[in-house]
Amino acid sequence: MTVAQALVEFLARQWTVDGDIRERTIPGVFGIFGHGNVAGIGQALRQANELEPDLMPYYQARNEQAMVHQSVGYARMHRRRATFASAASVGPGAANMLTGAALATSNRMPALLLPSDTFATRVADPVLQQLELPHDIGVQVTDAFRPLSRFFDRVQRSEQLYSIALAAMRVLTDPAETGAVTIALPEDVQAEAFDVPLEFLQEREWHVRRPLPERGPLERAVAAVRAARRPVIVAGGGVIYSGAEDVLRRLVEATGIPVGTSQAGGGSLPWDHPQYLGGIGATGTTAANRLAADADLVIGVGTRYSDFTTASRTVFQDPGVRFVNINVAAFDAYKHGSQLPVVADARETLAALAHELEGHRVAPAYTARIERENREWDTAVDTAFAPSGADRPGQAEIIGAVQGASDPTDVIVQAAGSLPGDLHKLWRVRDPLGYHVEYAFSCMGYEIAGGLGVRRGAPDRDVIVMVGDGSYLMLHTELVTAVAEGLKVIVIIIQNHGYASIGHLSETVGSDRFGTKYRTYDENARNFEGTETLPVDLAANARSYGVDVIEVAPGPKSIEELKSAIATAKASDRSTVIHLESDPLVYAPDGEGWWDVPVAPEAELEVTRSAYRDYLVDKAKQRPLLG
Repeated sequence: MTVAQALVEFLARQWTVDGDIRERTIPGVFGIFGHGNVAGIGQALRQANELEPDLMPYYQARNEQAMVHQSVGYARMHRRRATFASAASVGPGAANMLTGAALATSNRMPALLLPSDTFATRVADPVLQQLELPHDIGVQVTDAFRPLSRFFDRVQRSEQLYSIALAAMRVLTDPAETGAVTIALPEDVQAEAFDVPLEFLQEREWHVRRPLPERGPLERAVAAVRAARRPVIVAGGGVIYSGAEDVLRRLVEATGIPVGTSQAGGGSLPWDHPQYLGGIGATGTTAANRLAADADLVIGVGTRYSDFTTASRTVFQDPGVRFVNINVAAFDAYKHGSQLPVVADARETLAALAHELEGHRVAPAYTARIERENREWDTAVDTAFAPSGADRPGQAEIIGAVQGASDPTDVIVQAAGSLPGDLHKLWRVRDPLGYHVEYAFSCMGYEIAGGLGVRRGAPDRDVIVMVGDGSYLMLHTELVTAVAEGLKVIVIIIQNHGYASIGHLSETVGSDRFGTKYRTYDENARNFEGTETLPVDLAANARSYGVDVIEVAPGPKSIEELKSAIATAKASDRSTVIHLESDPLVYAPDGEGWWDVPVAPEAELEVTRSAYRDYLVDKAKQRPLLG
């Protein structure tokens, strides 16, 4: 066999086992072919398709970055038990996958990357698209994957494939180590023939590790919870990936401990659960942030404590606050200097805590405060969702309309701009897998490709992608993939003629929305700060790809028309793009969170000087959070 043929057949026979669930680790390969891989991976996939079509299905994509985004979207819906492989050609094809690699690793999501490389023999040196560095001619584009991957290796000799492939699978299926896994494949080695032992091609099972908590750390955690008067749980993505939402619910119902979620932890509890406070941190709710500010114990479950989750280390204000960090990865369990790390699986640890804390419950006064704060925030959300009759509604009102027109098992998909923050505060999650916001890397352009991955992973659910015009323009070509494969997604383009999120942020840091509007260039002022918007027709752009398009015109009935459009899209079996305009200056209710973005201390502009004075006030609340 060739190296590529052996790799394809090997990947086809790998299985992930998680308790009673057994599924293929790599159910297919996304690929864009060029001279670097057409005779290697391309030929191997063609041969597999001819001889055994179900062995390793091949799927087209329109952008290499988008292939990885699809893999990540699919992997989350399968709770990291499965992902796709992404094959790219040498040079720019490989380089296009770098952003996807960083996104997968940042989100702790498995993705197998197979970028092609230049000749290992260097017989045709330099080949087309080869990178040449005089100080080190062995360095190639694929070396850029090293700092972005949880595993990287290059198959320079055919015999190396065995150890490399096995090591790659170990990292892909390890909950503590997973992320982007990169196997660089020189174009000559891909097509090189060698004798392959049958043992390499036999079916192999990879059992997901669910480590139990050690007795000592568990006992210390239990003692800390019993001693706490105002405990708060921060539920991260690890709750979802370990399938711990049911045991989390049982624990908090028994103890009364409230729960705030990170972006990745959305879905850990349904929105109307009495102990659920909503999102926590910079884009969190007032309920979550006020209780977090007074918490004397923070129980982090499967969270990596990003700066948004901690509001740049300002959300936890109790002078003696301590942290019990439950995480399968020691790297995250020890964050904030915690002296109470529990390096174990989220589900297993929560079950153990529930057993050890039997009979323990927070004080009635604390329960009453949880109810009061939740009531107040729910009222704020209801007010934000109420139709205003404006020609161009604010984003919160649009989210309310989408919420009202969606079903409980629908999946909302988002990644970048102002939408993630508003969704984190406002979206009322009703299903553990119904909230999909990629926010570790917050990659503009993730939304449509990631939404396709979600649909592949959950073909029985409607997938609703919400995307601003700025992010849509970054990577919209995967709509062609949706048409080619008949993959149904509903894409809602919210056009606000610029970058709404950074526009708002720039006001708070003294940049006054500079460079954030889509306007015609003013030759005299040398800027884009005029009033004339660009004559860009995004609805026509989407229509050109072959999807159905519904345009919601500005007007007092735009919200009702949006709801009607969503109902039409849900009833269809085709992909639908819904286009409407919003007012970027109408904001969602404030959740009392903060995000540290440094402001220039010296400036000629008064708006900057004023912003710096405000910045110092918020900066003073920042703490090292040694727990």
